[in-house]
Amino acid sequence: MKKSVILLGMACAMVFASCKNDASSKIKSDATSVETTNETVTAGKYPVITFEKVEHDFGTIEQGTNVETVFAFTNTGDAPLVITNASSSCGCTVPEKPNGPIAPGEKGEIKVHFNGSGQNLVTKIVTLTANTQAGQEQVRIKAFVSPKANAGLPNLKITQ
Repeated sequence: MKKSVILLGMACAMVFASCKNDASSKIKSDATSVETTNETVTAGKYPVITFEKVEHDFGTIEQGTNVETVFAFTNTGDAPLVITNASSSCGCTVPEKPNGPIAPGEKGEIKVHFNGSGQNLVTKIVTLTANTQAGQEQVRIKAFVSPKANAGLPNLKITQ
């Protein structure tokens, strides 16, 4: 029994010792990024996303039709823009964010794919998490989704 307790204690000590190095390096790297962000905020410099459009209307599409649009924007702020996440209000809408920072004055784009699910008027919101003053920006897509022809109807054979 004593050997089991001693072995268990040694195993726990090894696990804690091996995790300690990784945790300390993560804390140091996180602290560096927080310091850099705080320096930018303290200086009053923020990136600003200026979209060419904040809403796109696909018009009338048939149910199940895949469509996509691009939301072009310019960083009109005083600091590099970093978009860390792009998410939508539904799994039927998939946004693609740019990789890497966008310098002040440079352009970027968010590509949004919609699979045409739903019926009638459909509106979806794409939320961007970024290092702007607000922390989040939103764009919208909408479409009137008409049901597929013969959707839900049995195949009818017409004879004369």
